[in-house]
Amino acid sequence: MPQEPERERTSQHTKPERRIDARSLRGLAHPLRMRIFELLSLDGPATATGLSERLGENTGTVSWHLRHLAEHGFIEEETGRGTKRERWWRRVGTANRLDTADFRDDPDSRGALSVYLHELTQQHFARVTRYFTEEWDDRWRNAGTVSEWSSLRLTPDQLAALNADLMAVIARHTPAPDAEPAPDALPVVVQLQSFPRKERGTA
Repeated sequence: MPQEPERERTSQHTKPERRIDARSLRGLAHPLRMRIFELLSLDGPATATGLSERLGENTGTVSWHLRHLAEHGFIEEETGRGTKRERWWRRVGTANRLDTADFRDDPDSRGALSVYLHELTQQHFARVTRYFTEEWDDRWRNAGTVSEWSSLRLTPDQLAALNADLMAVIARHTPAPDAEPAPDALPVVVQLQSFPRKERGTA
């Protein structure tokens, strides 16, 4: 797990999982494509026009990137909705798994992996920043947290076990797809970052 910076875990309500290979990584690793994929993942289906308004991009450019994401299996057209001129796109119902170890010895994928990791980190940072700058009532403000624990000393196996335990907790709180949410429920983002730190001398 130390070599898994981005892995969309499945809960007890399992869904198919796809391991991202070099070709699909290159298809996703673009700043605008990753932003489009993020919006479709978080907010559901959208059209190129709607996405272009939110992203401040030309509709033709967004349409081109949508087709590119679809070609690599990340999104699909929502059939039976829209028109020939205005197509609706949605994320494919598959969990994506990326293991950086898969690309360690592949120089052709190094650039795409670097772009992907940079953009992914930026997305995570931006979500936290928005949370801090938005207005929330006290109930929600007190319920959220951005925490850090830096005093742990673990082996690779212990770190993997810690991550597995945390994922199990999240799985227990993940409702079934057909469950009716509570009236006051809102979408919640859980961002987990756990990784080893190189020790440095004090001299």
